[in-house]
Amino acid sequence: MTTMLWIDGQWQEGEAGQWRPVHDPATGEACGKVAKAEIADIDRAVDAAATAFRTWRLTSPYDRSAILRRAANIIRDRAQDIAAMITREQGKPTVEALSEVSVTADLIDWSAEEGRRTYGRIIPGRAHDVRQMVLKEPVGVVAAFSPWNFPINTAAHKVAAALAAGCTVILKAAEETPSAPAAMAEAFAEAGLPAGALNLLFGAPNEISERLIADPRVKKLSFTGSTAVGRQLASLAGQHLTKITMELGGHAPAIVFEDANWQRAAAILSSKKYRNAGQVCGSPTRILVHSRLFDRFTDHFVCHTAGMKVGNGMDKGTVMGPLANSRRIAAMEAMVADSVAKGAHLRHGGARIGNQGNFFEPTVISDVPTDAMAMNVEPFGPLALINRFDDFDEALAEANRLPYGLASYAYTSSARTAAEITDRIEAGMISINHHGLGLPEHPFGGVKDSGFGSEGGTEGVDAYLAVKFATQVGLDA
Repeated sequence: MTTMLWIDGQWQEGEAGQWRPVHDPATGEACGKVAKAEIADIDRAVDAAATAFRTWRLTSPYDRSAILRRAANIIRDRAQDIAAMITREQGKPTVEALSEVSVTADLIDWSAEEGRRTYGRIIPGRAHDVRQMVLKEPVGVVAAFSPWNFPINTAAHKVAAALAAGCTVILKAAEETPSAPAAMAEAFAEAGLPAGALNLLFGAPNEISERLIADPRVKKLSFTGSTAVGRQLASLAGQHLTKITMELGGHAPAIVFEDANWQRAAAILSSKKYRNAGQVCGSPTRILVHSRLFDRFTDHFVCHTAGMKVGNGMDKGTVMGPLANSRRIAAMEAMVADSVAKGAHLRHGGARIGNQGNFFEPTVISDVPTDAMAMNVEPFGPLALINRFDDFDEALAEANRLPYGLASYAYTSSARTAAEITDRIEAGMISINHHGLGLPEHPFGGVKDSGFGSEGGTEGVDAYLAVKFATQVGLDA
């Protein structure tokens, strides 16, 4: 499939006519190509977004909502085709890809409705003839950067909320998975979104980010990706006082307390650990189990893991597909080797599968020392780390040890324990006794080195609004 740039309502090649191949991670073979944006293309996208903002910001929230709702329905109608694009370019099983597309459509619907409710407020004045108002206005042109692991859903988090708020968007999507973001742009165009309100670029990440952030017409940056890259972009944005939302890396703890339903916990955590081959920023990675449950829980977890079918995401029955690229294979091999060398126990997996594509065994390692690489660096792959603890404070200390603070999980039958872990965990999100994060109505974001700001929920639209305070006295004062 050939994917072009979408600028000012037109599909076009890059200025220099350069292309990058797109590969199927299940086979390693090229399955398409994507256009590369040059400086001139980036500037045209900003010109288009800035021009479109003048009218889009004045379009009523009701009319903006109607366009978003139509785009959501178009995406639903094309769910099978878009899911096939995602599986071919990213590798996740078709059932997961279909779920991603479905949630994306729901997310756009949610943003459409939230955009109609960007209420201000009236503040009572200290004098009877003083009127005081708080107004919310769109911040302006938005530069949005989305990753390859959820190619349409993460992009839609940014695009739908920004458009619903009255902003215009330049989306820089991942070159590895260009087709689904392009399908989303096409859906918005067919739904009636004005030319220039959404622009789609692919190309050299550093070149695009530096050019966009330095442009004074770009008023907001939204980025999802690694903490290292997030630091660089935040530094650039700081030089220009550009507003930012950052959803960065994670290393989520999952604590299984002594009073938990450990069988249920093992079943849920083993399923969610290997979703998208573990390439999920909120994936449970450091699983902390009370010592009295440790052996039973670990055996149960390994049993679930060993029964998973790994294969091409297009094949029926596949539970886990390939990793997105060969870099993730090398990272998994390094983490497994380092953990074992430091005394950890390899319970299952730990090796590449075959030599075609990027397949790696779902892997379980237990009793991993805290100085192991995998206990400190986000695995971002099918690697589960299971350690034991003896009391609440020990588990909490390990959960909060790292600078990451995105997702966290806990399993307990005690309301008191649930309340205490909710209060004391250092994370932007916690889910207790189930895996309940990431729905359109939920705020999604972290603290510490996992970023700041939230996407989704009411907070997702608020991120693209500026507050204006207005006060006036009657003309006859």
